[in-house]
Amino acid sequence: MAGTTAARGRIDKRQAILDAAFAVIGREGYAQAGVDVIAAEAGVAKATVYNHFGDKEALLRASFAAQAERVLAANLAALEVLADTGGDLRGLLEDVGRRLLDCYCDERSWAVRRILLAEGNRFPDLLDVTHSGVADRVLRTLADRFARLALAGRLNLTDPELAAEQFTALLIGPMEKRTRLGTRPLPERELRDSARQAVDTFLRAFGPAEAPGRP
Repeated sequence: MAGTTAARGRIDKRQAILDAAFAVIGREGYAQAGVDVIAAEAGVAKATVYNHFGDKEALLRASFAAQAERVLAANLAALEVLADTGGDLRGLLEDVGRRLLDCYCDERSWAVRRILLAEGNRFPDLLDVTHSGVADRVLRTLADRFARLALAGRLNLTDPELAAEQFTALLIGPMEKRTRLGTRPLPERELRDSARQAVDTFLRAFGPAEAPGRP
């Protein structure tokens, strides 16, 4: 039991450090983020941070990857709505669009993008984490869902990946301006309207002939 408790405590400390590092780096930037500040926010000694991660660069990469995994899990969960190819098509697409907007506008997602903008040139491997590890996987999953809908006769498309790219662009394209780069929370009604507008345009392009988008 003592060994199990010690291992659990080590895991908890590691997670606390990762969360604190991501929060501090996202707030202050990598150069200004002191390990002592991260340690204080995590509630551990500064030496504990170094014992777990070795140096600040390793801590940045580990904390960024951990948050990217959370963002990925949230996006994939949002796409589960489309696992069922039956029901009201417009309702399904608006539901998944609204869920994806929640993911995109989450503070964690904005922090990931801020860190990328600030540190992407210095740490290009962070781009691989988000593009290959998150964005590409979400896009492939969405394309798979669209392919199934097309096979069921619910969508009219020949390139599911292109359709997934365009659906995503319609959803998130306006968000940077509307949220002022994540500094303005959007009310529920505005998010619902954004999802509906994206689906309107998407169905005009890819909806079945018998169920066109709204005029």
